[in-house]
Amino acid sequence: MTKTIKTPAPLNPEQSVSEAFKAILRHNFNYLLEWEQTARSWDDIEGVHQTRVSLRRMRSALWAFRSAIPQKISKTWSEELRYLANQLSMARDLDVFIDEGLEAVQGKLPLRGKESIAAIAHRRRALAYQRVNAMLDSDRYTRFKTEFSAWLDEKGWEQADLKMKYRKTLSSNIVPFSRKLLDGLERRVLEAGSHVDKESAQAMHQLRIECKKLRYSAEFFILVLKGLDEFIHHVKRLQDLLGIMNDVSVMQNLLEMMLENEDSHEVFEYSGGLVGWRTRQYYEILDTFDERWEELINAKHPWWRKQTAVV
Repeated sequence: MTKTIKTPAPLNPEQSVSEAFKAILRHNFNYLLEWEQTARSWDDIEGVHQTRVSLRRMRSALWAFRSAIPQKISKTWSEELRYLANQLSMARDLDVFIDEGLEAVQGKLPLRGKESIAAIAHRRRALAYQRVNAMLDSDRYTRFKTEFSAWLDEKGWEQADLKMKYRKTLSSNIVPFSRKLLDGLERRVLEAGSHVDKESAQAMHQLRIECKKLRYSAEFFILVLKGLDEFIHHVKRLQDLLGIMNDVSVMQNLLEMMLENEDSHEVFEYSGGLVGWRTRQYYEILDTFDERWEELINAKHPWWRKQTAVV
C-alpha cells in the first residue's frame, strides 16, 4: 500500500502557539493512523518504524511546548505515548537487526553461525510482532486514539486550570515562541557536545538525545522559519553518526537476549563477529565527528535573523 510522503505539519506564521501545538499533534496523530495497519507485519518494516516515530514525535512536541502547556497537564499523554512506543521497540530492533545488520555483513564474515542466528532472530521477531498486534488490538490503544483525538479537537489544554503566564504564551504568536525554543535546544546541544569525550558512551548518548530533540522541533517549524531545512541537514549528519553508536549498543543487547539459552560455539563466534564489524564501522565514521560538529555550529541559524518568518 502506498503511503503519503511525510510532509511538515501545516503551520503558518500567523498562528498562535496553541493553534500550532494542535496542528503539530494532529498532523503526527494522522500519520500514526496512516501507518498502523502496515505495522502489523514485517512485510514492510517501515510500518513499525513510522508508527513508533509518530508516537515519539508527539511525545517530543509535548515536551517542547512545556513552557505553554505545563507537564502536569500533558504528563498522562506523555506516559501513554512512551508506553505505546515501547510496545514497538523490540519489533523495530529485530527488523533493523535482520534487514540491516545481518544483510550488511553478507559474505564479509568468514564465520559459521549466520543461519542459526538468523533463525533465532526470525522466531523472536514473530513473537515481537504478536506483541505489536496485541497492542494495536487492545482496548488501551483504542481508548488512547479516541480520547487523545478528542483532547486535540477540543484543545483540552485550554480547558485546564492554567496560570496566566501559560495562557499568555498559548495566545502569543508561534514565530517568537519557535525562535526561543530552538535557541534553547541548540544551547543544550552545545553544552552536551562541546569538548565531549568521544570515548564515553554515556556522553555521546546524551548528545544524541539532545540532537534528536533539536531536530524534531526544527522539523515542526520548517514552514514557519526560512532556512531550517539546511540547518536540519547538518543536525541529521551528526545524528546519523551518533545513531551508529546506538545501533552497536542495541545489537549487543539484542544478541545477549537472543542467545541467552544457546550453547553453540559457532553462534557465539558469529555474534561476536557481527558486533565487531559494526563497531569497526562506528570508529571509522567517528573520525568525521569533528568535521560534522564544525558544520553544525557554523551552520546558519534561521531563528537568529530578524526577518525569519515565512511569508
